[in-house]
Amino acid sequence: MNSRIVAPAPDVKEYEHLSEKERMLAGYPYKPFDAELTRDRLHVRRLIRQYNSSEIDEEDKRQELLKSILHPSCKDKKVFIEPNFRVDYGYNIVVGNNLQMNFDCVILDCARVTIGDNCLMAPGVHIYAATHPLEAQYRKDDENYYELAKPVTIGNNCWLGGHCTIVPGVVIGDNVVVGAGSVVTKDVPSNVVVAGNPAKIIRYLEGAVLPESN
Repeated sequence: MNSRIVAPAPDVKEYEHLSEKERMLAGYPYKPFDAELTRDRLHVRRLIRQYNSSEIDEEDKRQELLKSILHPSCKDKKVFIEPNFRVDYGYNIVVGNNLQMNFDCVILDCARVTIGDNCLMAPGVHIYAATHPLEAQYRKDDENYYELAKPVTIGNNCWLGGHCTIVPGVVIGDNVVVGAGSVVTKDVPSNVVVAGNPAKIIRYLEGAVLPESN
């Protein structure tokens, strides 16, 4: 059997001068139960609870809460998100104008999650920038435990179907449609429809770069 040994954690000398938050955002191993990160998560959970418990006619209240939940650059953007909505930190989520997210969407934004203009997300879309090491020894509840984060980027004019999942480190181009229930594990070029688990291109749209034929 041809197997490959997964490399251990990077040398701590590369990042020992960084705070746990800085390590998280830089993609280094980090301790998620650090006091600063724990405080940040608890803070946004309080805001999210207010958001999810708001009345259906309290749109102004929801918009004010979103300004405190999302990255500061989003405060003047047109954003509509149906409760329930879940995030890890909120401040790592950068969205474009005219974002519409349906019920029960989740964004685990341990790294930056960037979403372009005019994007639609159906119910139950999950976007994960959070991940764990493959080596089991680093997932045990001891002093060696750490977590990892990889940024996710979604282009302009994308439509993500219900209950699809975007995994850490994925980049999705512009004008992409992701079929319902899909799991996107690799980068997706612009102007295509992808579907399945793992998601694969099932249709090329106008403007797509077609694969070269042999």
